[in-house]
Amino acid sequence: MSSELCPKSDPRQPTCYHIRIKGHLSDHWSDWFEGMTIIPEEGGYTLLSGPVVDDAALHGLLKKVRDIGMPLISVNRVESDQTDVADVVQ
Repeated sequence: MSSELCPKSDPRQPTCYHIRIKGHLSDHWSDWFEGMTIIPEEGGYTLLSGPVVDDAALHGLLKKVRDIGMPLISVNRVESDQTDVADVVQ
């Protein structure tokens, strides 16, 4: 895995988001979550991380979280200087 969850980009590129949910997902869910990186975390959480092209795409991802019945913990827009794995994985 790359040390960056979202590549550094210019303002015209998609915005990076971290979506934290309660429960663990395996990597095979990545395609369903539109290529988001899936990172299992301690304490029974999963971090979905990756670029999101616009608000409609973000809402689509959140609907998918709802559809699989996993509680949403947080949604954070991530600035390009905050995308290192060491900053996110605890």
